Amino acid sequence: MKLKIGTPPVEMEAILDTGSEIIWTQCLPCLNCYYQRNPIFDPSKSSTYKQKQCNTPDQSSCDYALLYGDQSYSKGSLATETVTIQSSSGHSYVMPETVIGCSHNSSGFLTTASGIVGLSWTSLSLISQMGKNMLGAFSYCFSPEGTSKINFGSNAIVSGDGAVSTTMFTKKEKPGFYYLNLDAVSVGETRVETLGTPFHAVDGNMVIDSGTTFTYLPASYCSLVRESMEKVVTAERVTYANDDTLCYKTDTMDIFPVITMHFSGGADLVLDKNNTYMSNGQAICLMIMCGPMTPIAEEAVFGNRAQNNFLVGYDHSSLLVSFKPTVCGVTQDKPRDSVSAASFLQFNIKFVLFIFVLSLIRL
Repeated sequence: MKLKIGTPPVEMEAILDTGSEIIWTQCLPCLNCYYQRNPIFDPSKSSTYKQKQCNTPDQSSCDYALLYGDQSYSKGSLATETVTIQSSSGHSYVMPETVIGCSHNSSGFLTTASGIVGLSWTSLSLISQMGKNMLGAFSYCFSPEGTSKINFGSNAIVSGDGAVSTTMFTKKEKPGFYYLNLDAVSVGETRVETLGTPFHAVDGNMVIDSGTTFTYLPASYCSLVRESMEKVVTAERVTYANDDTLCYKTDTMDIFPVITMHFSGGADLVLDKNNTYMSNGQAICLMIMCGPMTPIAEEAVFGNRAQNNFLVGYDHSSLLVSFKPTVCGVTQDKPRDSVSAASFLQFNIKFVLFIFVLSLIRL
């Protein structure tokens, strides 16, 4: 997502992450920073930058430290700054005194973006700081190639033919995440229920995360899904050292079954084969992983690859996440109310599909 920070405004290209709570960018002086495409933000050149003061006995500045599930991290200071978002219709949405993170120490990110835009439940996320005008609603549409889109406010409501909705849940121990309840996974015509397994729940058992590439299932339940896959696919198995990915020696996806994710409330997502399988040049592999990526990551995550070519909407007021099959790379002209630009913001974003930014853990 592209946005501008500071006065005068400086462009920032960031990764959207529904599993993160802070809007942060790399800042000068940079003690340890990864390579980014745009120049690193220099707060000393912005007239609206103001470092937040915590006034604790051991420090005056408000510092933050974020550790992600793939062991990448960002450390720095919190500040208030003007954030400007340019919509595809030409309107600018200006957010003065927005709390951002100024990162002076960040590493482990496989991206050239400047930072991350957090879209979680918590008060410091972008959607929370955008205020009541946006109704606590946003939606995105990730394209595997071309331009992806993000919408805020009333323009973010997902409805119409093909749209399905499921309840979103929160957990007291991890209040920032959006949890969904996965009831079953179908491998072709075989439905693998969570009922009767430790994975079964009624109050949310899977994080939906725009910042995680692949989909992860708990190992015991994932093995049942794989067993169903192995009964259907007859091609030769291919194994790789230190890699438990299920792969087959073939150059065609025609032999693979369609995967359907069954979320509570009748939200059945029939996934395209490009959402669930990937070729590495020698074989085609299932992109549903067994177990967490690292010991501190969530066990069950619905990642962004599986969400490609779905319009995915989050509505805080109704506590629903909605999905609608959509060709996300196609630009669609929608009527807009010129009187209320804030309610009809649609932004073009560039989303890096193979970024391993996982569940946020507070230090």
